[in-house]
Amino acid sequence: MGAVFLRDLTWLEAEKVLARDAVVVLPIGAAAKEHGPHLRLDNDERIADAYVRLLAEACDAVVAPTLTYHFYPAFVEYPGSTSLRLETARDLTVDVVRSIARHGPRRFYALNTGVSTVRALEPAAAELANDGIVLRYTDVVAALSDVAPLVAEQEGGTHADELETSIMLVLAPDRVDMSKAVKEYAPKRPGPLTRNRDGAGTYSASGVWGDPTLASREKGRHIVEALLARVLSEIEALRVLPLP
Repeated sequence: MGAVFLRDLTWLEAEKVLARDAVVVLPIGAAAKEHGPHLRLDNDERIADAYVRLLAEACDAVVAPTLTYHFYPAFVEYPGSTSLRLETARDLTVDVVRSIARHGPRRFYALNTGVSTVRALEPAAAELANDGIVLRYTDVVAALSDVAPLVAEQEGGTHADELETSIMLVLAPDRVDMSKAVKEYAPKRPGPLTRNRDGAGTYSASGVWGDPTLASREKGRHIVEALLARVLSEIEALRVLPLP
């Protein structure tokens, strides 16, 4: 029992583990996306890598390298943030999966740490299904819908907020500066986060939407355990899913 990381193998070793019945985990986490003044741009990549390490201890799978660029259109007003076009993010996912699938595997799980990324993963899964490849992915909002109301004290928020900061206090506390955490929760409006008070979208001068000052390791522990359990459950369901 335990995961195998493709990056650690030679191609000869990879050939042996990329069997038709293998489950391949594809982590997705932004390496360059704003997370307010108290979290780093690589926040999502750190979360993805940490979850994969936890997953590796409990799950038999093949882990592909993390996709660090994807579809994050809500944050591009903040310096350092990057986003692919939806079609590019979709095609990136499809191309990576197809490259690995040609050597055997037909079951893939995107360990997804984003929210907007789902909009690209859904059409990617549909396109791959035409090849007889099954792609499932984490829907973070749905996965945390039960535990979030039990631990959250903030009035609302979804980005660099109480919950995300609590997760980082568990998974990568050295990447958190709580002395710089600020609450910012303007009314939600259609569109991305914006630094322009009169601009289209939800205003946030800091890049925060929520209240990270309420974050704690205890809250983070509950969230991490809940999401990990959900991911493991979804991977095991994928493992026994009949192939097309």
